[in-house]
Amino acid sequence: MTTFMGSKRTAQRNWVVIDVKDKVLGRAATTIASVLRGKHKPTFTPHDDVGDFVIVINADKVRLTGNKWKDKKYVHHTMFPGGLVEFTAEQAVARKPTRLVEDAVRRMLPRTALGRALMRKLKVYPGDKHPHAAQKPAAMDAVNA
Repeated sequence: MTTFMGSKRTAQRNWVVIDVKDKVLGRAATTIASVLRGKHKPTFTPHDDVGDFVIVINADKVRLTGNKWKDKKYVHHTMFPGGLVEFTAEQAVARKPTRLVEDAVRRMLPRTALGRALMRKLKVYPGDKHPHAAQKPAAMDAVNA
């Protein structure tokens, strides 16, 4: 008997909506990353994209534990001399409400072409509205997926 290896052609892609309102960021991000990779499917293949599309709503209402709103730092460099930009999680949400979720999920995926392809299947929205109703996404709990 041979081992089944899934591929892009054989993958059954579904659309999933995950509401992260009042969910802890890290726990929600692990669920999202797992669904993007396809680890919840019996046809999971580590080296290929067999996961689902994920729509994340209420990204601006995600929760951080402890003092992370003020203590957690995000760092960006403009590539110019003296261009190191550092800001807190609170400032990051004020600038771009979806940044915390996108960064947390991106850092849980492989740092390869596969990870970049998986990130293209992630759609994050700050409110509870999204333009993907035509795909008939199924609702999924952020922590117990």
